[in-house]
Amino acid sequence: MLTQAVDDYLAVRRAAGFKLKTTEQYLRYFVRFADARGDTCVQAKSAIDWAAQAKTEVERHRRYQCLIVFARFIHAEEPCHEIPPEHVFCGYLPRPAPYLFTDDELRRLICAAARLGPPGSLRPQTYKTLFTLLAVTGLRPAEAYALRRDDITHDGLTIRETKFRKSRLVPIHDSTRCALEHYLEHRARIGGDDEHVFVSLARRPLSPCIVSRIFRQLLREAGLPDRPGRPRVHDLRHRFATRALQACSGSRDHIGAHMLALTTYLGHAHVGSTYWYLESTPQLMTDIAARCEDFVRGESS
Repeated sequence: MLTQAVDDYLAVRRAAGFKLKTTEQYLRYFVRFADARGDTCVQAKSAIDWAAQAKTEVERHRRYQCLIVFARFIHAEEPCHEIPPEHVFCGYLPRPAPYLFTDDELRRLICAAARLGPPGSLRPQTYKTLFTLLAVTGLRPAEAYALRRDDITHDGLTIRETKFRKSRLVPIHDSTRCALEHYLEHRARIGGDDEHVFVSLARRPLSPCIVSRIFRQLLREAGLPDRPGRPRVHDLRHRFATRALQACSGSRDHIGAHMLALTTYLGHAHVGSTYWYLESTPQLMTDIAARCEDFVRGESS
């Protein structure tokens, strides 16, 4: 009964556009746990006991919230399913502070990428171009890995159905387009037939694990901090966003329009996700504090 309920739930939500990969894993695990207990319906106690098996409080909360949403769905048709109570586990996880590369640090990282081996391979050009592209466009790393050759157009980069299943066009500077074209010319000679822009030595699409490992190697070679979890490849996106906000005019109208444009450019679903970058940069917070003081004194409209 629970297996069929999970199948129905996933089918309905996927028809609405949700992918639910992690959700399916959670629900399949829970069904096995409930079956072992002899449950034929969702039981609140079983839900709590199953979620409590996770190693961290945040993971327990994620598991539990997934079950609550599922239980609400099936309870509407089968009242025998219990809806677990809210607020059993704490799901607060503060956002990690991004590492904001300076211009010199970014230059050292890119130079280290250009020295990668083996000699004569595409590898140095691949990682030099990849990390430069992330820094100057603010793409999500996964969006860059998924780029195909025909996604590079005269109007910009076509980013297809990434996070939130949204597609968008990312305009790029002429210098960026020239650098990509130069890389693709080199790639055409030694990079194989795969349609992805960036490929590994095995001529397959880049995987996040491989890129992360190379990134950590380059940090060490460039003499940059290499702490567990910091910096990350994703911090190149943070750098782009904060630099874009720092370049914004102080006018309220300009700030509002600039923020909306940046939200669209970055592919955020909500402008609130873009506002978070304001608190991640000391210079931006200093500017905000100064504006607030001016406003209180009546010196700024």
